[in-house]
Amino acid sequence: MEKAEEENVIVIFPFMAQGHIIPFLALALQLEQKGYSITYVNTPLNIKKIHSSIPPNSSSIRLVEIPFNSSDYGLPPEAENSDDLPYNLVFRLLEVSPCLEPAFRKLLAHLINEQNGVKPLCIIADFFFGWSADVAHDFGVFHAIFSGAGGFGLACYYSIWLNLPHRNNNDKGEFILPDFPEAGKFHVTQLSPSLLIADGSDPFSIFQRKCLPTWVKSDGFLFNTVEEIDKVGLTYFRRILGIPVWAVGPILLPVDETARAGKTTGITPEECIEWLDSKSPNSVLYISFGSQTTISASQMMQLAKALDAGGTNFIWVIRPPIGFDTNTEFIAEEWLPEGFLQRITAEKKGLIVEKWAPQLEILSHKAVAAFLCHCGWNSVLESLINGVSLIGWPIAGDQFYNAKLLAEWIGVCVEVARGINFEVRHEDIKDKIELVMGENDKGKQIRRKALEVKDMIKETIIDNEGFKGSSVKAMEEFFNAALQMKEEAELMEQSN
Repeated sequence: MEKAEEENVIVIFPFMAQGHIIPFLALALQLEQKGYSITYVNTPLNIKKIHSSIPPNSSSIRLVEIPFNSSDYGLPPEAENSDDLPYNLVFRLLEVSPCLEPAFRKLLAHLINEQNGVKPLCIIADFFFGWSADVAHDFGVFHAIFSGAGGFGLACYYSIWLNLPHRNNNDKGEFILPDFPEAGKFHVTQLSPSLLIADGSDPFSIFQRKCLPTWVKSDGFLFNTVEEIDKVGLTYFRRILGIPVWAVGPILLPVDETARAGKTTGITPEECIEWLDSKSPNSVLYISFGSQTTISASQMMQLAKALDAGGTNFIWVIRPPIGFDTNTEFIAEEWLPEGFLQRITAEKKGLIVEKWAPQLEILSHKAVAAFLCHCGWNSVLESLINGVSLIGWPIAGDQFYNAKLLAEWIGVCVEVARGINFEVRHEDIKDKIELVMGENDKGKQIRRKALEVKDMIKETIIDNEGFKGSSVKAMEEFFNAALQMKEEAELMEQSN
């Protein structure tokens, strides 16, 4: 490695979950294009999956394995990604993740030694790896947290876990965040099951109260969002953490990256495009609940009935319902109304895709008008950069708060349900779909706002001599801060 390359090394270290690995990989590819040498760290099985997603012959990202034996921590053998685990074991993977600290410290020491004592420019780590800030600082290296979640969603998540304000909610189940009142009212239906039972002494609360306060030790916080649509959440973190907060999004994988960090599609992009080409502009509803979340069998049935009864064209990425035995073969037809697949095929009305689809290709097609989704932030960004309005069905974590931001603050979304225990009626789902996609005043307003947000986001990534967008400026500020710390550390070493 040349001297210049050694001084431009960035170490990237995400938590072991697709919703974290994907945005970190997108960040790595973007930083590499800016001329930095990327060392991407993760556990062995995740590294193998990531390898297949890096563009062949066009990327020199270095993939480095950090040892992790899941069986040593009460996890199934080769359980290195939360997508492969049931909910209760996902928490176990989180809980044991600090065990990676000694190995990460050893890895960093080896990397510096390998580079003839030249330290990385910075370490960019996951927000679940707050402990990595101490490791970075012990080596005199700049440390930043990168969040694939949005500012508002993560701010609500952070505040609720540290304050548990819902334990004092009123008779209506409503509550306000004591340190984030500007976020407005919340309801207990916007809480994940682990939060609903949290009392401060439960295992999840104990983990969060160890993890979240460590964020203040970092030298800065990078968010995969844009300042113009997410200012209230970003402002919260600037006030609470007292460290620099940079909105550097949208950071997404290239459109042609169909493998999506080891995931293969259930349909080819060509098949999707051919089907979409046969539809009129703004006539198709895209439905997907992400790589890890899914809905209950009864909810799946109600959603299918709503699609059956309505006149909307749709693409539905369908995954096994909650509680499905993943060791048995999943046959989608068995979970849908009798004759449903035959009817939508005969009418050329719908396309059912099992497990995974080329989402960016679909959302960028002119035929797609709306996206019914779980409001995971990756999906939200992919929708907004294409000017596609949303129908929110949040299921877990920050998704409830993303839906709130999209509906109440930005105005590009209508919420249709919450979580997997929410009883839904197909008539209500049908009405919400028609509200967002129909020629009514509300639908027109939402779709118009989505197009405005698309243009707004485009401006944030403009980079030319006459104008630099907010996300471009934020990324430059981040690198300036990292470089300044590196130069100060080198001067101090020289003086000693």
